[in-house]
Amino acid sequence: MAEAHPVGFRWVMKAKERGATIIHVDPRFSRTSALADIWAPIRAGSDIAFLGGLVRHIIENNLFFRDYIVHYTNASCILRDDYRDPEDDGDGYFSGWKEDRRAYEMQSWQYKGDRLSFPERDFTLQDRQCVFQKLKRHFARYTPEIVEKVCGIPPPVFQKVADALVRASGPDKTAAICYAVGWTQHSKGVQIIRTASILQLLLGNIGRPGGGILALRGHASIQGSTDIPTLYDILPGYLAMPRAEKEQTLQQYLDVHTTQTGLWSNTPAYFISLLKAYYGKNATPENDFGYRWLPKITGDHSFFEYLYDMADGKMEGMFLMGQNSAVGAPNSRFQRKSMAKLKWFVVRDMVEIEPATFWRDSPEIERGELKTEEIETEVFFLPAAGHAEKEGAFTNTQRLLQWREKAVDPPGDCRSEAWFIHQLALRLIEKARASNDLIDEPLRALDWWYAEDEIGEPKMEAVLAEINGWHTDHVAAVADRGPHGGVLFPQDRQGQSHHGPQVADYNELKADGSTACGCWIYSGVFNRDGVNKANTRQSRDYLGHGWGFAWPSDRRIIYNRASAKPDGAPWSERKKLVWWESEKWTGIDVPDFKPNKSPDHIPKDGQSGLDGQRGDAPFILHEDGLGWLFVPKGLQDGPFPTHYEPLESPVRNELYSRDTNPVVNWFTRGENRFAPPGDPRFPFVLTTYRLTEHHTAGGMSRFLSHLAELQPEMFVEISPELATDLKIDNRDYVCLVTLRGAIEARALVSRRIRAMQLNGQTVHQVAIPFHFGTAGPLRGDAANDLVAISGEPNVTIMESKAMSCNIVPGRLPRGAAYRDWLDRYAPQSGPPNLHPEQPPPGAPTGGKFSRGQGKHGKAE
Repeated sequence: MAEAHPVGFRWVMKAKERGATIIHVDPRFSRTSALADIWAPIRAGSDIAFLGGLVRHIIENNLFFRDYIVHYTNASCILRDDYRDPEDDGDGYFSGWKEDRRAYEMQSWQYKGDRLSFPERDFTLQDRQCVFQKLKRHFARYTPEIVEKVCGIPPPVFQKVADALVRASGPDKTAAICYAVGWTQHSKGVQIIRTASILQLLLGNIGRPGGGILALRGHASIQGSTDIPTLYDILPGYLAMPRAEKEQTLQQYLDVHTTQTGLWSNTPAYFISLLKAYYGKNATPENDFGYRWLPKITGDHSFFEYLYDMADGKMEGMFLMGQNSAVGAPNSRFQRKSMAKLKWFVVRDMVEIEPATFWRDSPEIERGELKTEEIETEVFFLPAAGHAEKEGAFTNTQRLLQWREKAVDPPGDCRSEAWFIHQLALRLIEKARASNDLIDEPLRALDWWYAEDEIGEPKMEAVLAEINGWHTDHVAAVADRGPHGGVLFPQDRQGQSHHGPQVADYNELKADGSTACGCWIYSGVFNRDGVNKANTRQSRDYLGHGWGFAWPSDRRIIYNRASAKPDGAPWSERKKLVWWESEKWTGIDVPDFKPNKSPDHIPKDGQSGLDGQRGDAPFILHEDGLGWLFVPKGLQDGPFPTHYEPLESPVRNELYSRDTNPVVNWFTRGENRFAPPGDPRFPFVLTTYRLTEHHTAGGMSRFLSHLAELQPEMFVEISPELATDLKIDNRDYVCLVTLRGAIEARALVSRRIRAMQLNGQTVHQVAIPFHFGTAGPLRGDAANDLVAISGEPNVTIMESKAMSCNIVPGRLPRGAAYRDWLDRYAPQSGPPNLHPEQPPPGAPTGGKFSRGQGKHGKAE
């Protein structure tokens, strides 16, 4: 965190100055480790075993926060009798596994009686089918000894971590967990974070000040790019993207995604208000509010699938904006070669990054794998504005929207993303209106109303006003209209009245078409008082109210009903946040709960929405209102986290007969091979990391002389023991090799990374930064040339933090000699599925959008 998130780390140091204990778990001894109280070195990819060991320690020693988990989690919920756990047979599979589809049928994961909103519960936690007993059994074998065998963490270090975490938790104490892509970029990344949430729920550290699980983001608005997503499978506010097969009509969609209880019971209002924001007056009850115009998912539409289409010549063109897939994406050697199959390619960036120049100076050109004169791709490089040259909101890890004002105009022809998308939309809509083709109807239906400035930039506060939401009726009867009658940016591009007053927050959204809202969770940021709350800078309390806007409804700590006891009183004076007083919820934060629902509320038969949840059920996004130790729906790879080895590993699974996550998408293809377990050709664990001096793929740092001087060259960290074994001295040139490719780096021999003892076997780890590429003044080989394309089954993220490699002393051959050298150390021919658990070409892919026919290309 000190290296990758130094600004945020200053608050960690302030906490330490006030007596907080800092624990750092990482394969490397980094700047964070140097400032931590405890450093626990861990083998990359073994996090679930470590976290599961902590879960077991807390349960077995009765150290959990009993009152919290009994009332606020689903520990007491009774599961169906046909649920089976991986521990039952030790095979690594849950009940419902279907080998022919490489997917689970999840009915057996439901609560007994299949009543998710109103589960049967045993508040004594003694029933053998209750979640708590299943959790206890699931992690029973994750002992300190197993943690040492799998993770390499000695029992005394493990005990020290466990003791410190427990000491920091309870009625008057809380502990927070911070993570970044070191947890997400794994074949079981979602389940790693799930294990952390189980740990925090057991300790009572969710929904309370000083607790929680914080996802540290690599950009200012990574959180914002999932809230209002740049993802293919969700819509703004985490609404599901419609599925073509089962959700052809609006009613079918709403039937699938509307819950009986909790906040998602209001899905029709959120979703129809979004359709109204998209299509305006064209969205009517008679045409299902334009539902047919909305794209439908037919399979896995992730970037990796598009890459395979690109490689196979099935994709004509691509826009690349805010991304550098020639350096920052997995198997980037394959990425660069695939770009040559496009007919046209639009690259927007501030500097001429590698995708813009792959056709003339990529490593593949030098090696003869590509020839400039044979590449037909027409590349359009469009200059982009920097962050200080545009205005708009960004959302950080604490769900906080903050407004960035433009400091200077962008130089020359540089333009913002908003300008580019706006101008592109105007041109496409104009073309669509001149067409009678049915495929153009969604473009013709768009309500593209945004006014613009003299250079064609849309007014970004007008976009924020639409995101907040408004009443579509110009004379809607609303309370507290405020200035200008509560109407912001009232006119469209033609100067006509466009909409009515702003909604106050998401509670005003309706399912009848009378409201429009671009993102329901952001509603309230720019309501009819006319104040852009993302742009406020007057903090009133330690939570920061008055500085920016935290969704939803400016709640700084989500699920904060859990900060009070079941009876509504604070757990302690020191940790009080919201509480029940004078027949309402009040406190320091905005209560994340229905304001007048009493702590002893018991739903009556037939009650729905928030009224259908108990007064001691804080987790209002879940139907049962409970924190999920066990996930009864929504995950593809199991209701409990389970230790699986990385897709490439030097060791076998110590706990189960199954080595790898059974639902993962391997993206089987000849150019994307994986090494089998314990392959002697690739004996070392490889992980990647980020430097303070560089930013992601390097476009914003490698081109700057002062940053290039601070970190001028690609390197690999290796331990002194491994350096001795391989006869490598500090600063020697070495080559790193995987089945995907090879790169050259300088050796940094350091005790910051150490050999691990795993069940009597010495396993070496090596680590490399991922910022280098072949464009600009500072050049180096790309770390992601070594990384395989894979898809974690819930979110389709690749595994770049744990893989197998070899290290060969000396320089990497250049030119045509590279391919012969690579074939010697990592043969490029043979079957595409070398790993015994990897499905062959054409097999079901696994994951959320598993299909029966894989896109595998040709096996070499």
